[in-house]
Amino acid sequence: MNAYTQQYQQNQILSASPEQILVMLYDGAIRFTRQAMIGIEDGRASVKVEGISRAMAIISEFANTLDHEVGGEIAENLDALYSFMIRELTQANLNNDMQKLKIVEGLLVDLRQTRIEAIEIARSESSEQQSESKPMIPDDYKPLTAAG
Repeated sequence: MNAYTQQYQQNQILSASPEQILVMLYDGAIRFTRQAMIGIEDGRASVKVEGISRAMAIISEFANTLDHEVGGEIAENLDALYSFMIRELTQANLNNDMQKLKIVEGLLVDLRQTRIEAIEIARSESSEQQSESKPMIPDDYKPLTAAG
């Protein structure tokens, strides 16, 4: 990767919203899971191990950042799902199990899509609330003029 590409990626991350960063992390975990699949298919253990390790690091970070007090049952369910994915990745690494990688990939893709939908709903609700909080101006309103 050249210096320009690295700078572009760094700028992209630094200017991203927290929601965009979360989607980028899902993209990374999906990409690394797919990298591990390629490693198994090609018989390249180092590619498999690197992909699984990086996917596990991202998923572990997802689990570590869950707020169980605020998230309640949803956070609890996500924590269990993340733990399941870590176990599946561990087994995939030990046994070169492509099916376990596909399961994790599918879960990550679904979670990513769900997150995007939640972001869109939150944005829509936010813009609705902003428009509702603005005072309504009657159709026959005429502003005072300086001469007035």
